Amino acid sequence: MLFRSDDWRRDNVSVWLDHDAAKADERFKAIMFCRTGALGTKLDDYHPGLLLLSSPDGIHWTDPPRAVLGPRPETGWEDDINRPCVLKRGDVYHLWYTGQAKGRSWIGYATSTDGVAWKRMSDKPVLSADQPWERGIAVMCPSVLWDEQARVYRMWYSGGEQNEPNAIGHATSPDGLVWTKHEGNPIFAPHPDHPWERHKVTACQVEKIGDWHVMFYIGFQDEPTARICLARSRDGITNWQRHPANPIIAPGKGKWDHDACYKPYAIYDGTKWLLWYNGRRGGLEQIGVAFHGGQDLGFDAAVTVAPAAAAARPAPTAMQTGRPRRVIAADSSTRTLASIAPDGRVEWR
Repeated sequence: MLFRSDDWRRDNVSVWLDHDAAKADERFKAIMFCRTGALGTKLDDYHPGLLLLSSPDGIHWTDPPRAVLGPRPETGWEDDINRPCVLKRGDVYHLWYTGQAKGRSWIGYATSTDGVAWKRMSDKPVLSADQPWERGIAVMCPSVLWDEQARVYRMWYSGGEQNEPNAIGHATSPDGLVWTKHEGNPIFAPHPDHPWERHKVTACQVEKIGDWHVMFYIGFQDEPTARICLARSRDGITNWQRHPANPIIAPGKGKWDHDACYKPYAIYDGTKWLLWYNGRRGGLEQIGVAFHGGQDLGFDAAVTVAPAAAAARPAPTAMQTGRPRRVIAADSSTRTLASIAPDGRVEWR
């Protein structure tokens, strides 16, 4: 794991690559929710806000974290703030985040020119739970992209119950502030044929890769049991294809992520994917990273598994690639669980 402490809780991370032309430097930066301190730096005994961290490689986070956005109880909806999403467009950083109070959740919006000093763009939430499937309780976990062709921001968000929302919706906005929800929401819901996500799907991150919108998301088998899954859609709304090796990351028996793997955030750095995720063992949540070589995530692999074999096979986890066989599933110790042979056959180990 990358971030570990017996006393602190860290989760809900949003990561981006930031290039400093003047210094010819490129660093991973992260906005993260933290409940107390971080990485050895003492903050308030209870800090329900967002921290900024940076790293040269996405693995070693050595710079001191900085508290960049805190709660505002006076607004009535920001007793806690968490579950952030950062998008840099031009010279401006855009931050959408979850505000929570009184057992409910909303989504807020702030901007910054340096990623450190943030200005809230409204005292009111930009998205609220006002549709029946959102149960009047929670909208949270925003993931936002800018659509240059349509000239709109596109948001994928989770809605429903407060502890873990139930499904995923979509909304658009010309300015990041005023949003129109898709009339067919939710656009992504639990699938009863897949036991690892038959209960809930939530907390997605969407990336545009070529002609596809690729979604990393959490699948819940039941309320405490979570795994990380992958899907794709041409338009980001309809006809979602689940990855044939789902779940792509699952708990490791006896490991730091023994009980649950969730809250994924992935970046393609030009040669590989890095996927940060929360692992939970008991009451302790920590953040780890998984790698996948190359941009191709393996959706087009012809995976056919007989029902008996499917029931017997171990739950696959972090995808990686290799030759002559292409690994499509491995456990947290990188032991290969499944690979595609040169003739296209899927081999489970």
